[in-house]
Amino acid sequence: MFTISVCMIVKNEEETLERILLCVKEFADEINIVDTGSTDKTKEIAKKYTNKVYDYKWNNNFSDARNYSFSKATCDYIMWLDADDYITEQNIKKIKKLKESSENVDMYYCYYLTGKNLELSYYRERIVKREKGYKWQGFVHEAIVPSGEIKYLDIEIHHKKVKLNDVKRNLKIYQLALKKNIKFNAREQYYYSRELYYNNKINEAIKAFKKFLKMDGYA
Repeated sequence: MFTISVCMIVKNEEETLERILLCVKEFADEINIVDTGSTDKTKEIAKKYTNKVYDYKWNNNFSDARNYSFSKATCDYIMWLDADDYITEQNIKKIKKLKESSENVDMYYCYYLTGKNLELSYYRERIVKREKGYKWQGFVHEAIVPSGEIKYLDIEIHHKKVKLNDVKRNLKIYQLALKKNIKFNAREQYYYSRELYYNNKINEAIKAFKKFLKMDGYA
């Protein structure tokens, strides 16, 4: 049997945070919540479920914030979640069952259901062995590079928003990075191109996608 530290980064999540924490408390051995500048009741809600609530000065880099949250974990495995995620009772039971495993797995991938009606689904790295020291990469659309022994599970995490994010948020982060002369790798160039498209900057998006297609390692 193994233990799980749930690590989250949050900001102004009072509308959904308790919903996910009610799920998390059913299986987590530790809950670490990193707040990046909330001005609502987010931290007050978080402290109802854990005394491990940390302040983090936001620096326009999601990976840095997530890596900081991971640094606070002390359990065998780390599971990341967002404040607007939700886990059904059936999937909570599956996570509890998973904790009874004695298999030597480094990374567990779970289904991620998102979209307005949860119509989109794909695998995400979700539970990782702490001692492996996995790090998030990418200042937006961050991810952990897969390595080690990997297993794909039928556990589902639902992503259910109750409010829309600022559609320009990610684009602004990319633009700030460009102003600092930060060079994008292929993955960052691809997502930057998408953000231009989503913000109706079509001509700029076309140029950005063409640059992406010429980059080494884009596949």
